[in-house]
Formats: sequence, C-alpha cells, structure tokens
Amino acid sequence: MARKSGITKYLVWGVLIASFVGFGAFGTVNFSGTSDRIGMAGNTPISGSDYARALDTELRQLSQQSGQQVTIEQARQMGLTDQVLARVVTNAALDDEAARIGLSAGDAQVARSLREIEAFNGPDGKFNRDAYAYALQNAGLKESAFEDSLRSDAARSILQGAILSGATLPDTYLDTLLGYAGETRSLTYAVIGRDALTTGIPAPAEADLKAWYQDNIDRFTLPETHVITYAWLTPEMIVDSVEVTDAVLRAAYDERSAEFNMPERRLVERLVFGNEAEAQAALDRITAGETDFETVVQERGLDIEDTDLGDQDRTEMGEAADAVFSAEVGDVVGPAPSSFGPALYRVNGVLPAQETSFADARDQLRDSVVMNEARKAIANQTQSLDDELAGGATLEDIAADTDMQLGQIDWTQTSKSGIAQYANFNDAAARAVPGDYPAIERLGDGGLFALRVEDIRAPAPAPFDDVRDEVEQLWESDRATEALVAQAQEKASSIASGTSFEEVGLTAQTDSGLRRDSQIDGLPATIVAALFDMQPGDTRVLPGSNEAVVIRLDGITPVDMQDPQVQMLQGLLRQRAANGVAQDLFTAFNADIQRRAGITVDQAAVNAVLTNIR
Repeated sequence: MARKSGITKYLVWGVLIASFVGFGAFGTVNFSGTSDRIGMAGNTPISGSDYARALDTELRQLSQQSGQQVTIEQARQMGLTDQVLARVVTNAALDDEAARIGLSAGDAQVARSLREIEAFNGPDGKFNRDAYAYALQNAGLKESAFEDSLRSDAARSILQGAILSGATLPDTYLDTLLGYAGETRSLTYAVIGRDALTTGIPAPAEADLKAWYQDNIDRFTLPETHVITYAWLTPEMIVDSVEVTDAVLRAAYDERSAEFNMPERRLVERLVFGNEAEAQAALDRITAGETDFETVVQERGLDIEDTDLGDQDRTEMGEAADAVFSAEVGDVVGPAPSSFGPALYRVNGVLPAQETSFADARDQLRDSVVMNEARKAIANQTQSLDDELAGGATLEDIAADTDMQLGQIDWTQTSKSGIAQYANFNDAAARAVPGDYPAIERLGDGGLFALRVEDIRAPAPAPFDDVRDEVEQLWESDRATEALVAQAQEKASSIASGTSFEEVGLTAQTDSGLRRDSQIDGLPATIVAALFDMQPGDTRVLPGSNEAVVIRLDGITPVDMQDPQVQMLQGLLRQRAANGVAQDLFTAFNADIQRRAGITVDQAAVNAVLTNIR
C-alpha cells in the first residue's frame, strides 16, 4: 500500500493554490492549439502544465518570503527554472519506470488521498463531491487528470520508499565515527620562548631576504585594490556649526520627560495561583517558615526564571501596586490581583526614583539635538549635491564649494579604517568600476558620500623594497624558531627516555579531555592535531611563533559508548548517515532510470512555458 508522500502534498497544494489564489500574480500558460509536451522520459510525456504549475508555486513562495514579486528573469538568474525543470523531469522518469514494471495505485488509495485534502471537505468536515468538483473546475483541471496525478504520485512514492526507507548502516560504521569524534587525549607540554635561546641569530644577507621573500611570496601579495577618490560628509563634521536655542532644547526635554524623570521601580517576581485560597495557603506556609518562595515555585512545576517580571513601576503593577510598593526587599506579599489571577509577589530590589532637571540634562540634550539637526541639514543637501554631480561637477568641485570633504583610499575587501568603516561605502566600492558616474549615496550614520574609481589593480606582490623591513623581521623570527626547535630536540629526547620535564629545566603544564577540534589557549592549532598522530609516551617538538613547544602524549581515552550523550549522538548519526546514504542511492537510481529511459527536452517548448508565465 502506497504512503502519502511529500510529492503528493506538493501536487495537491499546487492545485489548491491554483484553485483559491489563482495564477493572477504570474499568469498561466496557455497551450491551446499546441501540445502540452515539453519532452519525453522514455514513453512518458513531460508535461508543460506540470512544469508551469510547479514553477508558479515556487515563484509565489519565494515572493512571499522576500516580500516582493520575483520575476521569471530573476528566477532564471537564481537557477530556479532549471531546478524545477529537473524535478518535473525526475517525476516523469519515475512515472515511466513505474509503468515499465507495472506498478500502480488502486482506486482505494486515490480515494484515501482525496479524503485527506481538507479543501475538498464540506461543512460537516467530510469529503464533499461538489467542493471537489468546484475546486478542480476553478483550477482548470479535469477530475480524471487530477486523480491520475494522485495515482502517479502514489506509484512514485512506492518507488522512492523502496530506496529511501531501507537504508541502514552497520554499528561498526557508527562506532568508528563516534570513536573518531569522541576519543580524547591528555598531554604534558612546555613552551621554550625566545629568551631561552642560547645561540645568536646571524644578520641576514640581502640575497637571503630576497630568497625568503620569493619562497613566501603569497604572504606579500596584495589583494585586488580599487584606487578611489571620494567626497563625504558626516554629522560629526558639521556639529560645531549647528546652533540650537534653549526653546528647542526645552521642547526636547519635555518630549523625553520619561527618560529624565523615572518613578520608583521595584524588581519583582510573581507566582500566579488558580484561586485566592491557594495563594493565601502558600503565603501562610512561607510566613510560618515552613517553606520559601523558591520551593513553592518548584512545587508548581516552574523555574524561578518563569516568575521574573523585571523592574516595574506603580502603573505597570496595576492593582498589586500598593502591596508591592509597601514591601521591603525580600518580602513576599499578596495575594494580590494580576491579569492571570491572584498571585504572590516577591520584591528583590528597589530602584529609586530618578529626577534630572533641565539644567542637568541640557548638555546631554544638546549633543543629541545637535546631531539630529546635523543629520537633517545633510539630508536637505542630498538632492542639490546629486544634481551638481549630474550636471557635470566633479568630486573636487563639490568638495571646494560645500561642506563635503575630499579623500582618497586604496580600497580592498579587508579595508576597515576611515570611510571604509561604513558598510554602504564598502558595498559601493566593491561594485564600482572606472568610468562610473559618481552619485550621492548615504552612510549609516546619516552622512553622505560619492566616489570615483581611478583604477583597479589586479592582485600582485608588493615590491620587495616596500616590504623589506617586514621580510627581515619575519626571516629573523623564522631563524629564531628553527634554532629553538633544534635546541629543544635534545630535551625532548631525554623526556622520551623517561626524564621529567623539570629535570631538563622545563616548566611543565598539563591538559586533558582534548578532542580533535579542541584548542589550547596560547598554542598553535598544530599541537592538538599532532596529538592525534601520536601514541602514549611519544614526545615531539613543534614550532610556534618565536618559540618551540615540547609535547608528550600521556594518554588516550576511548569514547564511552554507554554515556547517555554519546548514545543520543549515536542515534542522530545513525539517522543522518542513513538519510545521506538513502539520498545517494535514490540519486543513483534516478540517474540510472533516466539513462535507461532516455530523456529528451524540447528547449523551445520550455521557453514557451517561461514566456507565458508573466
């Protein structure tokens, strides 16, 4: 017996959307006088109507998610048209395979599928023949065609189920995965720093530096760089020229009165009861010292966090205000009303009333008001500045004639300073090319900018002479690290032979429970990676930055397969891995039946479908 699958629901909801929403947003495909066929999967036609309906459904869903209508051209660019076509071709290939092996669903299965569609039900909640006919008529479908689609879908479900439901993985596979992920290591290690170096580092010859520069050229390769001239204006640039009167500040103070004059507030917890008798009984127990507020909360199956109301003023506490605001910190009071019924309240703190006079708030008000006025002044210039640029003014012209300031930047994707702190500027810099018309654009703080790309430099190594000092520093650091590693090898050999870290003059540290993705603070990631390539007792020396690290693997702890968390992870891995294998099997099965059946697609017919979806 076939199961109702996601494919059945997809077809059903496609019909329902067509029935009750209509294809008005995108239009429908009109195949009158032409074939509905856009290709063949073996002996089974690939339906243009199915393609149109499936694509229309995808467009509607995407439009709802994005909040704006998605066009066919946008769908093409996203690859959506090809994805939906591939899905329709897959369905046709499965239909052809089902027909080849004589697989079909009976009338009883079709009837069950129809009864499961609520839109076909009457007022009594049962399948209604008239509602069914009306829905299909509105969708422009015949009953026989719709029922055939349900029958085909059920047959496809049987084929898919045969592949997807039978995939299981052996316990050995899961145990190997868990062993790999859950096994831990413990180690002892010591860091030998630059100050322990017993040999000097010779001065490098120029040839040595140039050779090292060439060997590490990727470290000195500059990314693609946009050479940009820009003009910008931010509120901070003009705040000193903005003047506001006391009347304006007074109006702002009055408008923000609640911010500067806050009433007394209490930190309150509330526990609601079914009736006042229950609340009073709980309060009596607390007052008598038989229990406390936390215990009563737990008895009601709640966590203390569930009772927290935060800070409340008298207005917010409503009818419980008198009880709460007459209590001391730590008191439990009530029963008092709440919107959910009688409740007990506990006071955890008192926030005194705050009153800030206009005189005390004046400076703070002026800062915010002036900034707002600066933003308004900039906004008022936007159109005139844009008009000047459109009229042929250069960035240099508007910087000379207005408050805008001129600047230059060698911009890359990693630039973060100056104007490159603004995401809007970075977006514009990334998409602009030489010759683009400068236009006024906004910054996130209310500022404005316009830019001109002078040149785009392809990624290229920085000239040696420009980075020589950095090369010398890095070369010297490498030589020091190499010397420290060589110096530490003798100590590591002694430790491997049984000598302690302390006996060879090292300060040892230990760490344990390290998994493959662990990180030891202050040490390179290569340390943990090396541990999982060692056996207990093995000792190694690894390079750091201007240091060497001596490590010894002390122990390996296998994963505890009886740990409840491990068993839960085992179940998740079993399900995910089996699903992955099942999906791979179905992909291979689908490719095989398409290869055997032979798939032909008439691109002209596909284009006709896309043209008719508006």
